Amino acid sequence: MSERTNELLRVVERDEWLKPVSDVLARRHNRYLALLAEAEKASGSLADYANGYRWFGWQRDDDLQGWWFREWLPEAHDVYIFGDFNNWQRTQLRLDKGCDGVWSIFLPDAMYADRLTDGSLYKIHVHGDNGWRDRIPAYARRVVQDDDTKNFTAQFLTEKPFVWSSFDASEALKEGVFIYEAHVGMAQEREGVGTYVEFADNILPRVKDDGYNAVQLMAVAEHPYYGSFGYHVSSLFAPSSRFGTPEELKYLINKAHTMGIAVIMDLVHAHYVKNENEGIYRLDGSDHLYSKEGDAGYHRQWDSRIFDYGKQQVRHFLLSNIKYWMDEYRFDGFRFDGVTSMIWHHHGYGPMSSREDFFGSGADEDAIAYLTLANRLIHDLNPSALTIAEDVSGMPALCSPVEDGGAGFDYRLGMAIPDFWIRLLKDVPDEQWSIGEIWSVMTERLPDVRTVAYAESHDQALVGDKTIAFRLMDKEMYFSMDRSVHNIVVDRGMALHKMIRLMTAAAGGNAYLNFMGNEFGHPEWIDFPREGNGWSYAHARRLWSLADNGFLKYSQLGAFDKAMTALLRRNGVLHEFYPYLLQMDEERKTLVFERGGLLFVFNWHTGQSLPDYAVRVREAGKYRLILSTDDETYGGQGRDNMSVEHFSYPCTTDEGLCHFMQVYSSARTAQVYARVE
Repeated sequence: MSERTNELLRVVERDEWLKPVSDVLARRHNRYLALLAEAEKASGSLADYANGYRWFGWQRDDDLQGWWFREWLPEAHDVYIFGDFNNWQRTQLRLDKGCDGVWSIFLPDAMYADRLTDGSLYKIHVHGDNGWRDRIPAYARRVVQDDDTKNFTAQFLTEKPFVWSSFDASEALKEGVFIYEAHVGMAQEREGVGTYVEFADNILPRVKDDGYNAVQLMAVAEHPYYGSFGYHVSSLFAPSSRFGTPEELKYLINKAHTMGIAVIMDLVHAHYVKNENEGIYRLDGSDHLYSKEGDAGYHRQWDSRIFDYGKQQVRHFLLSNIKYWMDEYRFDGFRFDGVTSMIWHHHGYGPMSSREDFFGSGADEDAIAYLTLANRLIHDLNPSALTIAEDVSGMPALCSPVEDGGAGFDYRLGMAIPDFWIRLLKDVPDEQWSIGEIWSVMTERLPDVRTVAYAESHDQALVGDKTIAFRLMDKEMYFSMDRSVHNIVVDRGMALHKMIRLMTAAAGGNAYLNFMGNEFGHPEWIDFPREGNGWSYAHARRLWSLADNGFLKYSQLGAFDKAMTALLRRNGVLHEFYPYLLQMDEERKTLVFERGGLLFVFNWHTGQSLPDYAVRVREAGKYRLILSTDDETYGGQGRDNMSVEHFSYPCTTDEGLCHFMQVYSSARTAQVYARVE
């Protein structure tokens, strides 16, 4: 593929601000093109290049009747494979080293068919500069933990046929992208670790019934410490055995597909666990196999190792990992964790605001090139797949199409939104909330950057922080959530919980995300079992019975969330890029906007209801109230009359002829109106 020289990239043509750095963007794009050409020359296509999982690890050879095992360990001095199939004799089966640093061995059926069987345990015994070590191979597809010793060991698996149902993510998501972020292990109500099957059978029906059409699975890849939430990955190709078998993960994904739910994987390519016993660090004895050498390969803030995206073998490993999850498990996309850390040499702990910052030496162009290749691969394999960048820095062109000169992400996470709500709730009295600031934070996104909006995710629910519901109602959630109990703290909390979620979903982005349980105001925090809590699972689960109990107000919050997602999906609200501001009344704390043909009226005032309040509409006609946060069904006070018809009337303003209608806007409520004729 040819390099771009004098021709401006389309991302630059569309944005005058980028023209002074057009040469940097061209250099980045040319770097991607060169790496793509290199991959295509080596393998014919990027998709074929990403077939490392079909070469490394255990590979069946029907012609020779046996199994090959291969591992890339360029600086190892000696490598052996051992396991229960050879009575754990460490130095019996030596691998041969090829010129490319790949070690291999062939085990014929004639000798091992009865010993190397499905479920056999194995490791590799590696002699490197760090001595002799028993290690788990990088391409291991299953890793299990011994209940007594707690040691992790790789497990040999034979391929089992799996019948997949047909599924088209674009069809499932046609009404807009509504993501249910979930953790399989903590998704059950019982104390303990939930399974893939339990999630499929018990939780997916909830996801479907609540109106979400995508589930984002956390902690899929194997990780030695449960409490890391899956972000300190040890085996990138092994689904976590805590939750079940690979076939059971396939069962989960396939069941989601039959229900019309896309499945997105929370993919961790920003770093990996530094543990040598379980992970890939120093696998060949060096500290720079998958990382840069020395401190450059260490992430101090996360106490983990960083991938060297400039190394061809590392890119091949990571791209193969992406294709593996798409090919073997049919994931419909990825939420890339820690993108900010990846694309900056300072990992997000340095300046990230000016043009000089974005296009200076602080940016990691190797990482940007890798992410561009990753997005190209994902969309080549499945044009309907979604990619989401967890980036707080706002790197220009990150979410622009690859062919335009961008990195190709479909969405970025709107991480400023939950931070804003938490700051507002913590530091600003209700009476001082700025309507203009709320609007600004919700809508401050570039016109070509699609954003996943969320009021809170798993980050806000972890121990040390609080969910919005718990921050609003705190201890009153233990005593005053019975529907027969009147409590002003709970009344305020319920009202703002619904308003914040509706404001975020209706105005904050082009997709919407919710962390499991937050839709009904799950109380308390997430705290995984650890020494400090007596290894308890009491806070590493979800109390679904609260939402199912019709006598509790949790059920009312859940009912509102369900009504909200249904309304937004039915009207295709998220397809319209921006909401249209109609009215901002700072004195009365009222905000009016239109999106997807619906009129949204938010009265954030703590006590002032507004009878016969004139609100502007975009189209003349008759309007009807179709959703109110004050509806008694959703735990409100029932002040709004859903049957009243509202007729618009013309009025001449400074902007010319406009149309208004009169409504009763009750304090601390949000209303949604639809034009009926």
